[in-house]
Amino acid sequence: MAINTFWKGTFWVLVLVTLWLALIPADQVPTAFHFWDKAQHALGFAGLALLGILSFPGRIRLLMFGLMLFGAGIECAQWLTGWRQGDWVDWVADCVGLVMGGGFWQAVVMVVQVRR
Repeated sequence: MAINTFWKGTFWVLVLVTLWLALIPADQVPTAFHFWDKAQHALGFAGLALLGILSFPGRIRLLMFGLMLFGAGIECAQWLTGWRQGDWVDWVADCVGLVMGGGFWQAVVMVVQVRR
């Protein structure tokens, strides 16, 4: 129970950090996050997918759908800010990250099952 609470808490913190980083002006994003924009999106959403699966293992499809909507919502919100630019290609990168995170999780599960 405590481990699941840890994963859920970590997941929601990452959701909030992702939202914050996505909506602050681009010049205020910490320098550690300055690399190829599409890779940022894919890696961030791969992390969200993995933590989400650990947090809500019985609701993976709903989780992935919700994270897809979250990514689309971020792009819409960026478009509305005036200092960020929403981009549908960023949303595609988010979805690629979800596939990467989900695929990594499935690979780990398969390896664990084979070793049993």
